[in-house]
Amino acid sequence: MTVVYILAAILIFGLLVVIHEGGHYLFARLFRVTINEFSIGMGPKIISKKSKKTGIAYSLRALPVGGYVSMAGEDEDSFDPNAFCNKPVWKRIIITSSGALINIIAGIIVMTILIASSGKLYGTEIHSMKDENPPPYSSSEDGLQAGDVILSVGGAKVYTANDLVYQIMRRGNEPCDIIVRRNGKEVTIVDYSFPTDSEEGNVFGQPDFYVKEVPKTVGNVIKHAFHRSVSSIKMIWEQFYDLLRGRYSIKSVSGPVGVTKALGDAAKNGADTFLYLTAFISVNLGVVNLFPLPALDGGRLLFLLIEAVRRKPIPRKVEGYIHMAGLALLLILMVVVTCKDLFGLFT
Repeated sequence: MTVVYILAAILIFGLLVVIHEGGHYLFARLFRVTINEFSIGMGPKIISKKSKKTGIAYSLRALPVGGYVSMAGEDEDSFDPNAFCNKPVWKRIIITSSGALINIIAGIIVMTILIASSGKLYGTEIHSMKDENPPPYSSSEDGLQAGDVILSVGGAKVYTANDLVYQIMRRGNEPCDIIVRRNGKEVTIVDYSFPTDSEEGNVFGQPDFYVKEVPKTVGNVIKHAFHRSVSSIKMIWEQFYDLLRGRYSIKSVSGPVGVTKALGDAAKNGADTFLYLTAFISVNLGVVNLFPLPALDGGRLLFLLIEAVRRKPIPRKVEGYIHMAGLALLLILMVVVTCKDLFGLFT
């Protein structure tokens, strides 16, 4: 990557962190929570300035791997009436979830702009097969045909070409059932075998057909933006599940270094690719932060929801120890992934 692409990637990654932490900050200010510090980056301070009016320190730190909003009473009891812990639980839920939700909303907005400005839209109707004389991929009497509108792949519904390609990649690594609409009727093609490809030991299905372009109407733009955004969110959860069940290895996981490299590579391939990856990472950042794991926003949300049901909080020391353990594991994972990403830059 050239210096320009690296700087552009770091700038975008930093902007996504600012958007995330800005969500927490804005709602904390709205609910009059005492804020000690708003920081972009982690580790040693590069620069910090404290507001004389609000007493909030605004800091830029050395490690560009995240940021935080430090609030009074966030991890301990406080006598400050405006401390986080002394606010109603519904306000704390909004503050805690706002960073991730704003990341998701920002990604959806960028996705909509990108689709509206892109050249063409494609649906799920088959225009033609790539091979005019395909082998008998299916155990059914006939396989896919030109004019078929694909409705689902391996049980997963598809609405746009983007959905379709992703589901074939994920589920088409082995024979799966395909439901199509053919001549006005639904037809199930049993155990259809797509061509496959492999990368780093992972096997992916590959489409063996071309799809038709659809008119670029306002309705279709909204439909494609909505489904592509939903597909991005679903993709993150499914890939996390696939990682846990061993389909993907740790080699498939990227940290800040890997994300920055991917953004830099995307910038080389043009504005559309760069914006799409930016939107995807923004949604990814939001969704992953909502995972119910200690130290993540989702883990804190889980404790708040338990408090809302029990009508009393779990002892803060207990919660603090759990988040501390989760943070330690998260930092270990980050070090491992970052070392892997750095090694990948030089191989």
